[in-house]
Amino acid sequence: MKNILFYISFVSFLGYGQTPCDNGLAGSFPCNVYNLQSHIDLNTLNAGSGNDSWGWTDPLDGKEYAIMGLNNGTAFIDVSQPTSPIYLGKLPTHTTNSQWRDIKVFGNYAFIVSEASGHGMQVFDLTKLRNVTNPPINFSDDAHYDGFGNAHNIVINESQPYAYAVGTQTFSGGPHVVDISDPLNPVFAGGYASDFYTHDAQVVTYNGPDPDYQGEEIYIGSNEDEVVILNVTDKTNISNISTISYTNIGYTHQAWLTENQQYLLLGDETDELSFGFDTRTIIFDLSDLDLPSVHFDYTGSTSAIDHNGYVKNGLFYLASYTAGLRVIDVSDISNQNLNEIGFFDTFPNNDNIGFSGLWSVYPFFESGNLVLSDINTGFYLVRNSSLSTEIFDQADDIKIYPNPVRTYVNISTSNETIQTLKILSHLGQLVYEKSQINNPNYSIDVSGLSRGLYLMKINDKISKKLIVE
Repeated sequence: MKNILFYISFVSFLGYGQTPCDNGLAGSFPCNVYNLQSHIDLNTLNAGSGNDSWGWTDPLDGKEYAIMGLNNGTAFIDVSQPTSPIYLGKLPTHTTNSQWRDIKVFGNYAFIVSEASGHGMQVFDLTKLRNVTNPPINFSDDAHYDGFGNAHNIVINESQPYAYAVGTQTFSGGPHVVDISDPLNPVFAGGYASDFYTHDAQVVTYNGPDPDYQGEEIYIGSNEDEVVILNVTDKTNISNISTISYTNIGYTHQAWLTENQQYLLLGDETDELSFGFDTRTIIFDLSDLDLPSVHFDYTGSTSAIDHNGYVKNGLFYLASYTAGLRVIDVSDISNQNLNEIGFFDTFPNNDNIGFSGLWSVYPFFESGNLVLSDINTGFYLVRNSSLSTEIFDQADDIKIYPNPVRTYVNISTSNETIQTLKILSHLGQLVYEKSQINNPNYSIDVSGLSRGLYLMKINDKISKKLIVE
């Protein structure tokens, strides 16, 4: 966990955030560790409120794009220059406005649903974002699926070409499955009604600790008053594996697995309101999918209500309405040890129980930049601000020379071959990537890079500083 935190911290430091977190504030926003990179308000986005967020990285050049749900459509923002984002435009809602909109990405397509009546599922070709002139513009969808009307949410396992619409008026609100192998021709693939309404879900190809389900496609649904685990491998014959309950149920809202798929972190949206808890996350042990159990409860540092949370690199990124983003180290979750390492509060007024402030966070960009979508104030991009030089001492067996460099830089290893190589700019952008190197020595021409400080990442685990003169 230590090296992961140092990596995130170093990339963040290089960004020289537009508004640093200094003495607990980034401008007017309370913060700890996280800098404000940029902010686009709702007036600029021509919207009345914000909701969900997701992201897309262009496979051609590594450019990162934020996708933000709004009451009247979906906004697309080029964040490849994090301190100078470009609002490219909006895909208007398919029917009427709604406070609820949800987006997921499969390949180069975004799939969008809404609680708006008759909305169905919009399909948008994200490659259209590459060549937008005179932004912002109004986009049109590239396909539409009308097998359902309104939906609360959409779920996609990015390794399988299926979208799961949940909270529709079909299948008692349970998963409505759509084949998106041809994104521009979405086709109904199946459904499941036996466990009734799902509010949110995660679907994964299972590689966790339970040997009985290896390689199966597993669905974990937050179903208002319980969690359900389903086997959705066969879309025409979905089956229940188990159902999980817990004490002090308010509204079983959203859950996300740890990366080893052993633990599940669940947010109950109204337990703080109903029972007076400070922000509570319920952690389940899923070592045996047939017999899951409550592992322990984690209590946060404020009374705010938790909303959406996601796990990446041993960190739990939690959107906590009035308390904003809370970042929690879950690397020692097996020993019931979770620690908040930082926050960025998009709602400075208070941290009270309420449904204002931060709706969601997207933490999956390679750069480490975090997309925040706030109900009241729009889009934010933030990033970890701390630095430790320990990151440069991770691998003495790897040599980079000359360094500083003007033209060709050489990388050599003594204990392992170089498989992959990535270079990130001072803004956290991916500026170079090479895979399948399979050699202990490698040389690249960096004369095309601007002068400055870069991070070289080798085999996705070893980081070195590179200075280009």
